[in-house]
Amino acid sequence: MSQPTPDVYEQGKGMDAHNKVMREIRSRKERSYDPHEPTRVWLDEDNTPDGVKRSLTIILNTGGCRWARAGGCTMCGYVAESVEGGSVSHEALLDQIDVCLEHEAENADEPAPLIKIYTSGSFLDEREVGAVTRDAIAETFADRERMVVESLPDFVDREKLADFTDRGLETDVAIGLETATDRVRHDCVNKYFDFADFEDACEEARAAGAGVKAYLLMKPPFLTESEAVADMISSIERCADVDGCHTISMNPTNVQRYTMVDELYFSDGYRPPWLWSVAHVLRETADVDAIVVSDPVGHGSDRGPHNCKECDDLVQKAIKDFDLRQDPTVFEQVSCDCEATWEAVLEHERGYNQPLTR
Repeated sequence: MSQPTPDVYEQGKGMDAHNKVMREIRSRKERSYDPHEPTRVWLDEDNTPDGVKRSLTIILNTGGCRWARAGGCTMCGYVAESVEGGSVSHEALLDQIDVCLEHEAENADEPAPLIKIYTSGSFLDEREVGAVTRDAIAETFADRERMVVESLPDFVDREKLADFTDRGLETDVAIGLETATDRVRHDCVNKYFDFADFEDACEEARAAGAGVKAYLLMKPPFLTESEAVADMISSIERCADVDGCHTISMNPTNVQRYTMVDELYFSDGYRPPWLWSVAHVLRETADVDAIVVSDPVGHGSDRGPHNCKECDDLVQKAIKDFDLRQDPTVFEQVSCDCEATWEAVLEHERGYNQPLTR
């Protein structure tokens, strides 16, 4: 991978020390990727303002997030899966869409009403997905019911969203806010924008007739388990109070390659969050005025959110059940002796002695 360097857009944003370290880590990537193949595609079910919908999730390979190429977020390794050179042609991106449609046709009885498109960057950043490509993708899925597109707040623009809303699609922007606490977002996640920018993006989305789905990061590096839990509860409550933000997705950190979190993990300086913490947050925020969901990636593995390994699948199943039904009583049906260990970690773990357990 060529050595990433900041351009004019990135200069002066984020923490320079973090960016320097992250650029060095990312430069170690060796594998190359086919620009005609999406990064990932899968079928699932999602809770939306219109109820539970079958979904087709697409992660396009666009050449990578521009902020990640400057260094980027401490936990995100997706840019390491991107095409060399930082850009993908219109034709190649539409080839990726065709691959996703073939996957859907082979694995589903009928088209999914909900389409979710991510780029591990910003779908609305025209350096990743040009205006002509965006319009073509909107036309491809014009017969579906709902679209979710991913973007940093900077690129949320009512005219771009009109490609979808003007075709009658219910449209949501997925924004990787990570936390409502500016200091945690800047110092732990290394994301440059403020909560006020998220609020402005929500206002711009509303002006386009679209909604917002906020993505929050459960336990960024440099926080103890208890600090992460408290910050997540506060962040969910603050997001739910923002007009237009109807859904909040809590993403427990998993250890991805070519990231600062990966470096910390191998130095015994980081443990992914406990699944008990995820369940606790969902219980505590069940009454906010928003849909709150979580889909722990890599649950039960050392590099993903986990408990003692014996109860991980049961707790994960309860989390998935909560996502669809929004009923906190599902967590009353799971228990394990390791809850006592988790409670001890919440009480005794401090910044100077974390993590207490692996």
